[in-house]
Amino acid sequence: MADFDSYCDFCAVRDKDDVDRVYHDTRYGFPITDDTELFALLVMEINQAGLSWRTILNKEQNFRSAYDGFDIPTVAAYGESDRARLLDDAGIIRNRLKVNAAIHNANAILDLQREHGSFKNWLDAHHPLDKADWVKLFKKRFKFVGGEIVGEFLMSSGYLKGAHVESCPVHEKILKAGPAWAGATAR
Repeated sequence: MADFDSYCDFCAVRDKDDVDRVYHDTRYGFPITDDTELFALLVMEINQAGLSWRTILNKEQNFRSAYDGFDIPTVAAYGESDRARLLDDAGIIRNRLKVNAAIHNANAILDLQREHGSFKNWLDAHHPLDKADWVKLFKKRFKFVGGEIVGEFLMSSGYLKGAHVESCPVHEKILKAGPAWAGATAR
C-alpha cells in the first residue's frame, strides 16, 4: 500500500470482490451497534498488530469459528483447554498474548454490559474523546490496546473520524449512516 496516499486509494483500484475492497466499501468506518460485532472488531484489531489488515480479513471466518462466533459470554468462560485449542489453530493468529487478551477483554465487556447495559452504551457514554483520552480509557479496562489498535478500532466502528478521505464515495455513505464522530467534537 506504500504507493497509495490512503486506504481509499488502495482499495479503489482493487477488484470489486477483493477482500480489502469489500471491507472498505461496506464495513470500514460504518457505525457498529452490536456488542458481538464490536467485540469481534476489537479481537481482529488486536490480532492485526504486527501484520497486515489483509491477513486478518482473509482469516476472519476462521476467527469467527475459533472464537465461537465472538459470543462474549462463551469467550469470557474460556479455560486452559480453549487457550490450547486456539494456540493450535493454524487458521488464526497463534499468539498467547493476543489469545489471553481476547479472553480478558470478553470479561471486561461483560463487566461493561453489567455497568452500562452494553459495550456500545459505554462507548457512547464516553464519546466524544480525542484519541489519546480514548487510549487511556481503554487501557484501564482492556489488554493489548495501544494507540494504533484503539485508534483503528474507533475509526472502524464510527467513533473517530478518519476511516475514509472526504473525496471517497464511501465517506458520504458513512455520513448518512450517522457515525458518532459526525455528531460531536472531542472534549
